[in-house]
Amino acid sequence: MPTEHDQAKQRVRERVWDALDAAAVVHDVTSHGRIPDFHGKDQAAERLAALPRWKTAGIIKSVPDKAQLPVRVAALAGGKIVYMAVPKLATPKPFYVLDPAALTAPPEHAASSHIAATIAPTVDVEALQPIDIVVLGSVAVNRAGVRIGKGAGYSDIEFALLTEAGLISPDTLIVTTVHALQVVDEPIPATEHDVTVDLIITAEEVIRTTGTHRPSGILWDHLTPVKIAQIPALALRASRPIGGSSKRI
Repeated sequence: MPTEHDQAKQRVRERVWDALDAAAVVHDVTSHGRIPDFHGKDQAAERLAALPRWKTAGIIKSVPDKAQLPVRVAALAGGKIVYMAVPKLATPKPFYVLDPAALTAPPEHAASSHIAATIAPTVDVEALQPIDIVVLGSVAVNRAGVRIGKGAGYSDIEFALLTEAGLISPDTLIVTTVHALQVVDEPIPATEHDVTVDLIITAEEVIRTTGTHRPSGILWDHLTPVKIAQIPALALRASRPIGGSSKRI
């Protein structure tokens, strides 16, 4: 049963999706139900790639959405390792590793989620290295850094897994690339498991947010038994003895 917070988030999503569709600034027929594949994504990726933090970063964790494809291409072309989650974290080894030194396809092809799934090895969390920048997709985001995805919650779970493993630290930069219409002035409801961003990047500007919130790990009481069972990496951790796990209950 959707909570009041869930319903409030959905209202924000619907308003933003409607605005994007009305302005005809998405590449798909409609943006509804998706992370919008927005016009200007290439320019937003260029702005991100021009930042000093990007230039010194070696490892990028990115969502696999079309809107962030230019970001992944820029990372691979710049010699950076890219981590992407397997869809819905549905396999025991839930992350793809795209290493420019081992790619069998050029960056503009390898960065596609469909091609990455055929050429990139999958690994478990313990095989990953500390992450310099996390790139999130958003439906809406405000200047406090509170963002909304499309509602499935997988980005937050990925973030929690990586944080508990010590791969995301307070020094890790969290960014989202969006169309200007996705930046809203209104408050966005947030819960303890929601991840905020440090930077919002559009084709026109880089916005430094006014506040950040990062969960310290997996919030087990926010997950249903069904969701845990659907994600092998969570199910494995949930089955460990309490003394041998960082499980939060």
